[in-house]
Amino acid sequence: MSFSGLLLSWYRRAQRDLPWRRTSDPYRIWISEIMLQQTRAAAVIPYYERFLEKYPTVAALAAAPEEEVLALWAGLGYYSRARNLRLAARQIAGAGGFPRTAGELRALPGVGDYTAAAIASIAFGEPCVVVDGNVLRVVARVGNDAADIGSAHTRERFRQAAQEWLDPRRPGLFNQALMELGATVCLPRNPLCLLCPVRDLCAGRAAGTAAQLPVKLRRSEPVRIAAALLVIRHAGRVLLRRRAESERRMAGFWDLPSPEDLPSSRTKRRLGEVRHTITHHHYTFTVWEAVVGRVEGNDYAWFDAQGCAGIPLSTTARKALKLADFALR
Repeated sequence: MSFSGLLLSWYRRAQRDLPWRRTSDPYRIWISEIMLQQTRAAAVIPYYERFLEKYPTVAALAAAPEEEVLALWAGLGYYSRARNLRLAARQIAGAGGFPRTAGELRALPGVGDYTAAAIASIAFGEPCVVVDGNVLRVVARVGNDAADIGSAHTRERFRQAAQEWLDPRRPGLFNQALMELGATVCLPRNPLCLLCPVRDLCAGRAAGTAAQLPVKLRRSEPVRIAAALLVIRHAGRVLLRRRAESERRMAGFWDLPSPEDLPSSRTKRRLGEVRHTITHHHYTFTVWEAVVGRVEGNDYAWFDAQGCAGIPLSTTARKALKLADFALR
């Protein structure tokens, strides 16, 4: 049996029951693909369901205020995705219809080659293969290819190899099956080769090199950053600072202030540490209970737990407030 035949036969038996696999609506597929960027499926599911309950159509999302969208997205991370979703929804609504090809989809804010291919193949049956880290790993292992996947030339060569496997009659199903294989069987560490439906076609397994593939030579060194956050309370409320437009990625989000933000503040006791990672930046925040005198400026406001539920609150603030036993809803 061919690669695609073995893969699709396995997928029909083994696929996970995920909510975005129960629809052919391009809007819902698009939302899922954006949320799944650099985020595990299990973490996405509750956000996906809440998001679609609030914004069931492109028009509803296009009409939503940015702060409301960010508040609903809070905790999922990579917040430019939420901003781009709203901008793209306005673009789609203005055009009067959803783009149907990968080329047209790539013109939307926040949509790259992978996302465009996924939506076009799953929603519209366009025969274009998806290529992400999972797919690159499968191609490297099946071909026993130790070329550097950090190279654009290698990624394009691997894309062409995967395109040759693609079943043009069922491109959406094939792409989902290929991604599922990489996510659940052909794992980065300790691949489950004995459970793999294409194990007899895998040159890496035959050579005993599967676990060492793929090869990525150029890696960014991790950057470790230490900082502090202040939990300042009064009458059941906590003081938060709104991030400025100049802070780009986090602009519009509310966060706990730092000692640098409030030089007149005074720390009372150390509550502990929280850690947060964004790509190769590893943050360690020391959380302090603190007091401060009068606070002025539009960047600061007091919020109770109910108020925190209605604003875009940063992930680091959520972690620190949980450490401080400030009950968020």
